[in-house]
Amino acid sequence: MSRTNTILIALTSHDRLGDTGRSTGYYLPEAAHPWKVFTEAGYHVDLVSIRGGQPPMDGADTSDPVQRAFLDDARIAAQLAATPRPSDVDAAGYDAILYVGGHGAMWDFPDDQALAALARDIYEAGGAVAAVCHGPAGLVNLTLSNGAYLIDGKNVAAFTNAEEAAVGLIDVVPFHLQTALEERGAKHTGADDFQAHVVVDGRLVTGQNPASATGVGEAVVKVLAA
Repeated sequence: MSRTNTILIALTSHDRLGDTGRSTGYYLPEAAHPWKVFTEAGYHVDLVSIRGGQPPMDGADTSDPVQRAFLDDARIAAQLAATPRPSDVDAAGYDAILYVGGHGAMWDFPDDQALAALARDIYEAGGAVAAVCHGPAGLVNLTLSNGAYLIDGKNVAAFTNAEEAAVGLIDVVPFHLQTALEERGAKHTGADDFQAHVVVDGRLVTGQNPASATGVGEAVVKVLAA
């Protein structure tokens, strides 16, 4: 593929955690830490969200200098204020796409056909598809042009059922991510709860949880350099 030196980060637009009355959104450190890796490797980063506009944010920790740098970056701040929708984005502009987690992704990533088409087109053009924590929700229904699930037969990592139970949301999320990936034919592996775990299978890169975000970014850079 012809390199664009640009990576697309996909964010959820869903802001309610089921019927709990709690808010959710994209998990800031899972966007910020890969962004740091990508930019330090010389890549531009663009953002996209399911509904466009300003996506809801969760997990902010202002004591983390990487998160602060992400939010303070003029280019990122301008994009966060008015993200495009997947249907407004041309896949040809990107070497890779990263699905960022946050529980909101469980509600709006799986069935967004425009987002799935973006990832499919990037992948089939020789680019990388990556996802971290709940971001792999976007892989559950992602099919290639031949109708096969992208993750069928692939080694993957994602937020595990055990981790979902540990955070008390196993009965709140609309489905169990690990189980759904396995039902699509993925070979899911998990580390101990909340420990970093990154899996690379060809041009598919997945990470288990927030602790895996930097590793996912590093793995994407390595895949694109191959």
